Amino acid sequence: MTTEEKTRTRGGDAGARIAAGIRSAIISGERPPGARIRQEDVAAEYGASRVPVREAIRQLEFEGLVTVVANAGAWVSRLTLAECEEVYQMRERLEPLLLRYSAPALTPDDLDRLSDLAERISGVGGDTEAFLMLDREFHLFSYSRAETTQLLPLVHKLWNTTAPYRRAYVAGWEPASRGIAHEEHHLMVAALRDGDVEEAEHVLAGHIRRTRRQLARHPHIFDVAPGAVDGV
Repeated sequence: MTTEEKTRTRGGDAGARIAAGIRSAIISGERPPGARIRQEDVAAEYGASRVPVREAIRQLEFEGLVTVVANAGAWVSRLTLAECEEVYQMRERLEPLLLRYSAPALTPDDLDRLSDLAERISGVGGDTEAFLMLDREFHLFSYSRAETTQLLPLVHKLWNTTAPYRRAYVAGWEPASRGIAHEEHHLMVAALRDGDVEEAEHVLAGHIRRTRRQLARHPHIFDVAPGAVDGV
């Protein structure tokens, strides 16, 4: 490997590491929608040059998590209510299909893990962060045995772009809403254990549809506080 190739490889590794860090911060709410992403600050935070930072921002822009404005800078992407509804309608149709790909390859141990996750989700009470972490693990693990080249990465992207808004919505849940979500998780596991993939798909589609409709009833979630676009 030439010196130039080694440099590109190191830069690519650093870019991937930086992208992973910023992605995690966006999904966790540490970097909220509209927050400014300053290249010099990111470079200092990660001890990197501007080159891998630019690579990371380009990757996150491709994923829909970052919006870049020419000659102005980069910000964490914001969604309107209409855009979020569109993403959820995509999820409502695509995720049951992805589950259909995955379900036949889920092993008894996999189903035990999903059952355990459903139980743990039911036990988090009003802990929003614990719910979001476990719920994400539950759904994405249920899809993990699917052998696809396009669908699984697309679903991951759709989950990531709506994460901040889902956090705001879940934080305001009433106990009854939490209870319904918990029951749906258990129903999906039961259907998968029975080999009834069609029923599992049906429960999943309703699970996503209910969230979409609830989000539409909370338009304030899509408002950004004054100064947020400047990252202050």
